[in-house]
Amino acid sequence: MQVYSQLYGLYDSTDTETLRARQDLVNVFPALDSQVSLQQWESVRDDLDQQKTQIRRNFPNGDAYAEIAAHATETQAFTALDLYNKYERPINALVLDVDETLRSASTTDNEIPRDTLYFLTELHERGVPIVICTGQTLENVKGFMIQGLGSEIVHSGDLSIVYEAGTGVFTPEHGAETKRLLYESLDDDIVDVFDAVRSRVLSDAPEDLRRNCHLQGNEFNITVKPNFKIGSERAREIIDAGLVHQLELLGDAVATQLGYLSDEGRQWTKAFYADADPEIDGVLTERKEASECKVSDVPEDVSALFERIDVAYYEADAAEIGSLELNKVAGVEAAFDVLGIDDPFAVAMGDSKSDLRVMRWLTETGTGISAAPGHASTDVLDFVRETDELVFDEGKSSEMLRAIYALNELAATYRS
Repeated sequence: MQVYSQLYGLYDSTDTETLRARQDLVNVFPALDSQVSLQQWESVRDDLDQQKTQIRRNFPNGDAYAEIAAHATETQAFTALDLYNKYERPINALVLDVDETLRSASTTDNEIPRDTLYFLTELHERGVPIVICTGQTLENVKGFMIQGLGSEIVHSGDLSIVYEAGTGVFTPEHGAETKRLLYESLDDDIVDVFDAVRSRVLSDAPEDLRRNCHLQGNEFNITVKPNFKIGSERAREIIDAGLVHQLELLGDAVATQLGYLSDEGRQWTKAFYADADPEIDGVLTERKEASECKVSDVPEDVSALFERIDVAYYEADAAEIGSLELNKVAGVEAAFDVLGIDDPFAVAMGDSKSDLRVMRWLTETGTGISAAPGHASTDVLDFVRETDELVFDEGKSSEMLRAIYALNELAATYRS
């Protein structure tokens, strides 16, 4: 109760809004070349230092309280305190999805905002490793992380990239462990199915689909992307058609491998994945491609193979086939191993079904908490609200990072 009272006193007695504005200007917007701009920047910095000094004098653990007030709103500070009282641990790893989590196509022009980059840098410098966990290709995500965070952080030895939703893990500066190709552990049954689908996914596609989509340059997963703006009606049409096409190719490949007819395989594939995912069922029904059989009609050996293969549908964005043995959870576990995080307590931030697997794993193992943007999928939001209610605004991932920053400051205060 003492810390609650002190925090109330801090935010009641201090103009923290002005304090945060000054801190943001000093840290996020560096001084410009002109003498006038430099003088203005220095004046703001001096005012900031004076406000912080006053807090340090007036409050126990004043150093921590000055940093909390300068970086977190009152709501974020009390969220941090609630989290610490519940878990009694600081965050020691960040597990972060990128698209529609760190950045948003609709609100940040697909750029990671400067304040988000600042807090990632601050937390990293305070010893919190970063695990970027994405469905994107390695080269793509590596490129924009270097552009955003800088080569020094990316190659610090404390940043790992789980790419293609867990098919590989890239952790620079770790010698032979720098790149782990997790898909190399799969057996021939799965690899042969993926090879068969990949070889036909564009060459055998209907003309309209072939002309208006492309394959993402993955090392293992098979991801169809639209040649139109993500989220547009035309993109939705193409991805819906791509999903149906992938299901049919998957049915062909599994049927051939197990000695069944292709037509049987296609019907079984549609029945199995429609039963597993309401969104896939909706696409098949809308396109009049629903299976003529029931999931109970699928032979056991076929079902056993399907249960190892993931078909993911992202409306107006992507249709993807991946291995359920290679998901973001497997990737994060491998990243923690390479980074030497033996006793993790991470925050996972994401918006999709693949992120939800990581969130559930952290909760089930008692190794972390979860947060999501307000536009995340329904299942993700339901899970996050049922746990710690850590929902942030679209394009505002820094809101959550500010709370994590405050949580770690409070944790250091408790331990001192």
